[in-house]
Amino acid sequence: QVQLVESGGGLVQAGGSLRLSCAASGRMSSTAVMAWYRQVPGKQREFVARMLRDGRIEYVDSVKGRFTISRDNAKSTVYLQMNSLKPEDTAVYYCNVYWGTYDCWGQGTQVTVSS
Repeated sequence: QVQLVESGGGLVQAGGSLRLSCAASGRMSSTAVMAWYRQVPGKQREFVARMLRDGRIEYVDSVKGRFTISRDNAKSTVYLQMNSLKPEDTAVYYCNVYWGTYDCWGQGTQVTVSS
C-alpha cells in the first residue's frame, strides 16, 4: 500500500513560481511511474507531467518550458517546479503513482495564480 502526501501549493501572482512536492511511503514497484495531474471544478482531471523510472519525461504542451518534474528516488519524492505561472494554471494538483494495475492518488494541493 502506497500513501502520497503533497505539499507546496498556495497563492502566487502571475509570473511567479511554486514547487510542489509529493512524498511516497510504502512499497513501490521498481517500474512505478510518478506523475502530476490537475483539476479545476467542472472539468476532467488533466495530465500535467510524468517521469518514468528510466528517466523519460513527458509534459502536457501547455506547461512545456515552464514546469519541470523531477524525482528523488532515495526519498521516494517527486517534485513539480512551476515557473512563469499563469492564471490558467490555477487548479488542484494531484500526485499519482502507478504501475501495472495499481494506481494511487494523493489528496491534492491547491494552486491559485492571480492576475
